[in-house]
Amino acid sequence: MFEFTVPCLFGLEGPCADELRRMGLSDVRAENGRVRFAGDMSACARANIRLRTGERVLLRLGSFEAKTFDALFEGVKALSLGDFIPRDGQFPVKGYSLDSVLHSVPDCQRIIKKAAAVKLGQVYRTQWLPETGALYQLQFSIVKDRAEIFLDTTGAPLFKRGYRPGHVAAPLRETLAAALVGFARYRGRDALWDPFCGSGTIPIEAALMAHNRAPGLNRPFSAQSWGFAPEKVWRDAREEARSLEYPGPYHIFASDVDPKAVALARENARRAGVEVDITFSVADARTAPAPWEQGVIVCNPPYGERMGERRQAQELYRDMGRTLGRLAGWKQYVISSEPDFERFYGRPAAKRRKLYNGMILCYLNMY
Repeated sequence: MFEFTVPCLFGLEGPCADELRRMGLSDVRAENGRVRFAGDMSACARANIRLRTGERVLLRLGSFEAKTFDALFEGVKALSLGDFIPRDGQFPVKGYSLDSVLHSVPDCQRIIKKAAAVKLGQVYRTQWLPETGALYQLQFSIVKDRAEIFLDTTGAPLFKRGYRPGHVAAPLRETLAAALVGFARYRGRDALWDPFCGSGTIPIEAALMAHNRAPGLNRPFSAQSWGFAPEKVWRDAREEARSLEYPGPYHIFASDVDPKAVALARENARRAGVEVDITFSVADARTAPAPWEQGVIVCNPPYGERMGERRQAQELYRDMGRTLGRLAGWKQYVISSEPDFERFYGRPAAKRRKLYNGMILCYLNMY
């Protein structure tokens, strides 16, 4: 039995914990910026394949106080690294330090790497470790002088579902888009419309959620190549995930004023296997008629982080309030970094929720 930690965007700890509980995982605990759970490698595989709102799954190796580099070295050296990392395993180190005496991340990386090499050298009775085998990424966090050491079971972060080309940036991470759809309580029964679809992240995540299709079904994970994580564990987790899917059809609409964005969104939906579930159109959200009689709007209109762009965004919010804001029969979930969004929109939100889009503080305005 292992302990795992799932980092997540601030504000998504609750949804992430709920997901893990629905998977039947044990000892789920939400903390600031992360969620913990306990289980074996089958639980690890299940979480990696099915989680929508977590960033990665880390296997916790240990925790100790580290106010000096000697304490950090000895703490890492005391861990049972040989139970996890083979003689030829690659074990690079990355991490962060907050509110701690040991504030230099490069120095902490160097000390942890050296301590791990010494420990593994003792285990395998060698002074040279080739590091030519599978990747065993060591991660550390040092917060208020308390160090935690992890193995990253995921590899590429979980928000990289595989349907968006790596060179294409999106203003909304897939994990946050899935959370927005979850906050809107969309389950596929009603219509969903994103009038600012951009590259299609929100409607694609909505379609995946309506189908109950695991977002990590078709991508690899680092721990698949580990000796103590049998391939059968991952195969069984994928088969379980497939058995939980629902058929369509669904009424999901995605529009944007930019034809190139709509074309990209359609292509991303094709890669995700949900193109048939989404109706795409080129339309201006300020004038477009509602595509269905009623449903839920979930959208991420432009923020305008720079001053000139911010004024344009505020004007857009005013126009949205005059059109989208007056639609009857449509619930609305609009995320924005504008603290005065309600004033520009012309209506007070029934509820607001503080979220972070990366490092940007945002508010989910719910109508």
